[in-house]
Amino acid sequence: MKRLAVYCGSASPTDPVYIDSARAVGRALAERGIGVVYGGGRLGLMGAVADGALEAGGEVIGIIPTALVSAEVAHRGCTDLRVVETMHQRKQAFTDLSDGFINLPGGTGTMDELWEALSWAQIGYHAKPVGLLNVAGYYDHLIAFVAKMGEVGFLRPQHQRILIVDDTLDGLLAQMAAHAPIETITKMRKADL
Repeated sequence: MKRLAVYCGSASPTDPVYIDSARAVGRALAERGIGVVYGGGRLGLMGAVADGALEAGGEVIGIIPTALVSAEVAHRGCTDLRVVETMHQRKQAFTDLSDGFINLPGGTGTMDELWEALSWAQIGYHAKPVGLLNVAGYYDHLIAFVAKMGEVGFLRPQHQRILIVDDTLDGLLAQMAAHAPIETITKMRKADL
């Protein structure tokens, strides 16, 4: 994996574990020679990921919509800061530029990015690993919800392993490196749908 898209929040929660872990992820990816593709912001976890990677000499590509540049939240220290018009263009750029996705804690924007990466993998728009770093148990309920989707039947058995989960970055990266593409909806027989 040469580059990973890192999805995370632009907020700074009061518990320092979130900012500290985001900075550590950026630094660890850079130390492994893995470039970071992220939302282009300087605030919150986004800024911490970028700063961690930049401090370790890593490549950081920020993808930010014009509206957020205007609000002065763009991280001007990125190796490459790309300005796009829409959020859809932003997410397409994440997919085009990365070899996989890591999701750190975040809010609705982070969830939007996560669900799109998962649904695009399920449909067959990409075959890249989608990882969830469960920092301080932040995603425990989401992990249970994904299991519930499978239990009820809204997530097909062959798609239940799309989301790769770990509590440590080392464990997550190892699982992502071993990722094998799934049988996508576009390749399934009608009888299996």
